[in-house]
Amino acid sequence: MKNQQVVAAVILVAVAAWMFMPHSAETLNQEDNEPVRVVVAVGEGQSVSENPDVLTVRAATIRPQSYIKRIRVRGRTQASRHVQVRMEQAGRIVSDPVARGARVEQGDLLCEIAVDNRDSDLLEARSRREQATFEYDAAMDLQGRGLQSDVVVAQLKAALASSSAAVSRAELALKNVKVLAPFDGIVETRNVEIGDLLNIGDVCASVLDDEPMLLVGLVPEQDVSSVSVGAGVSAKLLDGSMIAGTVTYLARAADAVSRSYRIEVEVDPRYTDIRAGTTVEFMVDASEINAHLIPSSALTLDDRGVIGVKLIGAGNIIMYRNVEIVGDSSNQLNPGIWVTGLSGAVNLVTLGQEIVFPGQVVEGNFDWAEGPAPE
Repeated sequence: MKNQQVVAAVILVAVAAWMFMPHSAETLNQEDNEPVRVVVAVGEGQSVSENPDVLTVRAATIRPQSYIKRIRVRGRTQASRHVQVRMEQAGRIVSDPVARGARVEQGDLLCEIAVDNRDSDLLEARSRREQATFEYDAAMDLQGRGLQSDVVVAQLKAALASSSAAVSRAELALKNVKVLAPFDGIVETRNVEIGDLLNIGDVCASVLDDEPMLLVGLVPEQDVSSVSVGAGVSAKLLDGSMIAGTVTYLARAADAVSRSYRIEVEVDPRYTDIRAGTTVEFMVDASEINAHLIPSSALTLDDRGVIGVKLIGAGNIIMYRNVEIVGDSSNQLNPGIWVTGLSGAVNLVTLGQEIVFPGQVVEGNFDWAEGPAPE
């Protein structure tokens, strides 16, 4: 125990002696004699210093531009009309129906059933109408001479009207033996063959109208107020092809499950051979805002993990500003991302932002800077 106390006392005396012993400034600052490295800001395309003690960051003046904010929607292609053409008369198919995939025009024959006794029914109805017309005319002549009662004239008039209606029904039945295409389109399905016996309401064929084709999807409720009918749309199909169109419908009521709003886009007629039911992603033009187009490499994170950029402000002081990404640029000559949160023209650090910090002063010739320094 005594040995431990002696050792402790010796250490205490040695530490106290070292603390009170005079030291030279050279000894105390031995680790502080490393050269101070200067940070210089240069513009894009300017040459940098070859001095290893000079750190270089690149910057560029970015001005706000008009940007049309776009809303991304996932949906599918859909025919503007797709109907099942049904029989209005019962009968046996006597002509070969139109083949599947064939393009038809409005009024083209799709199916035809046998006439059977429909022409004779029409002939009989016309004969009865002719008889009813003669009897009615004779009764009117007698009534004019006071030889016929009003009751008989009314009965004969009703008989004439009934026979005329029978003629109309017989003509319609004879006309409906031919089932015609209701509009221009493509025969998607053919449900019958020659010799089949069909009843009223049976499907003859289905016709799909693919001109124009529609794009349908759901717009989130937080974005629906920014979309309007008539807005432009650019879309990308699964095969990578790009198409364009115009918003023609925007629902007023939300979907009960997704709480989103149905949107319909009419594809420009110059885009043909688009199939219905294909997955598509389209961008809808929304509100127009002021934004800055910056290179994606200029983005950095603050201590909270929020995206932002570093700027060179007044007095050549580095500043940090949070931004919000609102879109990207697909222009190969000027790629980048669109952000909001910056005011006016700014001097943006585009390269080397990781070696500077907010509040740091940088040096350099700032003749390249065109914009005013932010406050």
